Amino acid sequence: MPNSFPTPSSSRPWPVPGTPLLPRLELEPTMSRDGIFDGAWWPRSNHVLAELPDLITALGAHFGRIVRVGLDTTAWDGVPRSLAANGLTIRINWFAGSDATISVTRGFQDHFLLLVVPPGTNPATAASAMAGASATGNHTPAAELLLG
Repeated sequence: MPNSFPTPSSSRPWPVPGTPLLPRLELEPTMSRDGIFDGAWWPRSNHVLAELPDLITALGAHFGRIVRVGLDTTAWDGVPRSLAANGLTIRINWFAGSDATISVTRGFQDHFLLLVVPPGTNPATAASAMAGASATGNHTPAAELLLG
């Protein structure tokens, strides 16, 4: 489900957390789960409370109820233990060492892995990385995808 979204203007103020804004997201179209990644996300900032609710809402439309996300706290500002999104409380698991990924869990053990393209990435590099991570059967590591 490739989507093209314009790059936000650096002078545009960020929306109030919880204000709907379509996330820059591409998902592997067949959902075959044969590759490393199930898609890619290009957040507009490193502010978890501004970025995650809209991502969780969008992913919920594709994957079903999201109950947990796992992310590297060093790549994000002000990571809480949980947040409200789509009318639900979503638990946030913290881990270190993989700022280029986010794990999304629905149900008890059903995990999806998304490449996270850093917010300030050049649009051409971001588009290439997102296309690679959302390709069916992708096996390219995050660091290589993000090189462009």
